[in-house]
Amino acid sequence: MNLIVDAHQDLAFNMASYGRDYTRAASETRQLEASSRTIELNGDTLLGWPEYQRGRVAVIFSTLFAPPARHIEGLWEKYFYPDGDYNAAHKLYWAQLETYHRLADSHNDKFRLLASRADLERVLDHWHSPADEHPVGLVPLMEGAEAIRNPSELARWWDFGLRIIGLAWAGTRYCGGTKEPGPLTDDGRALLKAMADFPFTLDLSHMDEASALEALDRYEGPIIATHVNCLALLDGIDTNRHFSDRVLRGIIERNGVIGSVPFNTFLKVGWLRSKGGRRDEVSLSALADHIDHVCQLAGDTRHAALGTDFDGGFGLQSTPHEIDTIADMHKLADFLIPRGYTASDLTAILGGNWLNHLQEHLP
Repeated sequence: MNLIVDAHQDLAFNMASYGRDYTRAASETRQLEASSRTIELNGDTLLGWPEYQRGRVAVIFSTLFAPPARHIEGLWEKYFYPDGDYNAAHKLYWAQLETYHRLADSHNDKFRLLASRADLERVLDHWHSPADEHPVGLVPLMEGAEAIRNPSELARWWDFGLRIIGLAWAGTRYCGGTKEPGPLTDDGRALLKAMADFPFTLDLSHMDEASALEALDRYEGPIIATHVNCLALLDGIDTNRHFSDRVLRGIIERNGVIGSVPFNTFLKVGWLRSKGGRRDEVSLSALADHIDHVCQLAGDTRHAALGTDFDGGFGLQSTPHEIDTIADMHKLADFLIPRGYTASDLTAILGGNWLNHLQEHLP
């Protein structure tokens, strides 16, 4: 079975917000959370360490994330920072990076931080060994850069293991973002210039098209999109969350990788759980459409991958009906093989393309 690399999971946010323990099985977490407000807000979890083992999920890009106050949905939300309070954002994001360090320190048999190629190779060697259980590698990813108060702080973040930075979730002082369009700002341009010195990988996900296109032209370091879908396949959708072919081609031309998201709202225009959307209305075939679109734009399979965003504000109830947990992402093969994708193509899409990126760009 192929190794899976998932380029987007909000583990620390869910640990802080809902008390989730990802050393548990998904079934145990679901039982503990049954009939709780967590299910109403976030859905049933799709993640757990036994599921990582069963699905051969070897590496996760594990996020640092918190929303600004203007985007919280109700008084029940406790994990956010006041608009414009960059010290508060810094505190929350730094605490999440500390969470990953504690997780790796206290459960070294289950999770390990990946800050270098040597770290990655040690984890992959373990997965290629005959052992029954393997540690999951965590690559820290900052989603929304408000926590970086000044570019001079980048060295401290780098030294503590951060390797990927996305400037936006919503709009930030650095650029336009989801629901808040706009270009790069002068602060954003200065941050990109400083990031390239390390170099951090830049994640374009959530950036508005104007800012993403400028970043593609301006940023000298590696560029990826960890969790986006293809705007061309979502006719009539009213959001700037997804990427046009122009942006996707730009990422491909920069030798970047694009992770597709198995979230029903991002696969079927108008699908909303809150409006009675049913799981049986969406199939993994729709996710295969987005992956195939990236491959057709590229003319090869070297740029398409997975970024599930599982447990990132949605759960089991909002995924294609073939999925029960992260381990079921291997079922994607059933929808790509009939389209002519080979075994080596599947190896690349499920994890190999992200591994190639990490092997090239980790220090």
